[in-house]
Parts: sequence; C-alpha cells; structure tokens
Amino acid sequence: MILLLSPLFFFISILLLFTGENEVFYLQTRIGHKNKKFKIFKFATMLKNSENIGTKTLTLRNDFRVTPFGKYLRITKLNEIPQIFNVFIGNMSFIGPRPLMENDFLNYSNDIKKAIYNSKPGISGIGSIVFRDEELLVSSHKGSKKLFYINRILPFKGKLELWYNKNCSLINDFLILILTIYIIIFPKSKIYYKIFKNLPKSI
Repeated sequence: MILLLSPLFFFISILLLFTGENEVFYLQTRIGHKNKKFKIFKFATMLKNSENIGTKTLTLRNDFRVTPFGKYLRITKLNEIPQIFNVFIGNMSFIGPRPLMENDFLNYSNDIKKAIYNSKPGISGIGSIVFRDEELLVSSHKGSKKLFYINRILPFKGKLELWYNKNCSLINDFLILILTIYIIIFPKSKIYYKIFKNLPKSI
C-alpha cells in the first residue's frame, strides 16, 4: 500500500511544502493497543501548536487553525493516509477503534477505558463511520461544544468501539472498510444501521 500510494504521498507532500507552515507530517501522541502510548502519523493540516490555541484538542468546522489545503485533506480524510506507516510499524491496524489523545481518553468511563483498546486502533473503524463529520456536529451545537463532546459524543463513541470489540471479525472488518469508502462519498448516509442491525443508536 505504501508503494502503491507513493505518487499520492509525493504530490500531497509537495503541496504541503508550499502551503501552510511548510510542514508535511504531523506526529501526535495517542493511546493505543493495551492503553500504551504511541506516535500517530498524519499529514499536517493545522497551525503549529494548535493544541494550545483556540478550542485546543477540539476541532470545529471552519476552524481558523486549519490551513486552506489542510481543510481539503480533512474533508476527504486524505490526512489520515500516513497512518499506513503505523500499520507497517505494527502499532495500528486498518480497521479498529480510533486512537484518542490522552486528554480525551481520560474522559471515558472506567469500563470503556479498560476494554476499548483490547484491539489495535485502526485507520478507520465503526466510530469513524458513524461520526463521519464530527467537526460539523460539534460546531452545530449551540451550548458548550467541549461539554457536548465530553458528555454526549464521547460516551456514544465509546459504546460503538466496545461494540466493535464484541463483534470483531474478518467479515465485519471488510464491511467497515467498504463502508468507510461509501461514507466518504455519501457522508449523510446511515446505511451502517441497515448492515449492522445491533449497532448502538443515537447520541
């Protein structure tokens, strides 16, 4: 996959060198398999030190910290492609629970924290599909966006990831992979509820 996508890597890297702050890759500490920390690879889409600016770890739609080209990469999810290197290294899988930053991980309930990363974190997963446009969902909330994320989105996301651990199989991984592509093309679709009948519903 790395060899196959190398032309795309090269093209995006050149554009990033001449836009934003001239950085190509962004490494960030995340919580991974068995709750161990690791560095996740992404294409750089935000200003340097963005975690300490504005809404910090929470990214909103039309966030001023996101670069113009970075906005396109985030919408198309192309910013996630470098995580193939994490798969190659062995600290991620193609499909699995999304690895969170420690601050967000600590907001999970204890039962979720104990079980969520019994599977390797993935480039995509059921949580990524259901919350395809999390930025827009949080941005649309009229109250405290941080509290909305912590009290509503995060607990539901945890339930989805626990569902994955209980229903993990090669077939379901393949279906999630296909759904990932489908949801990128049709972001408003909720076809995943038709495919996975026992999937937790609503936030």
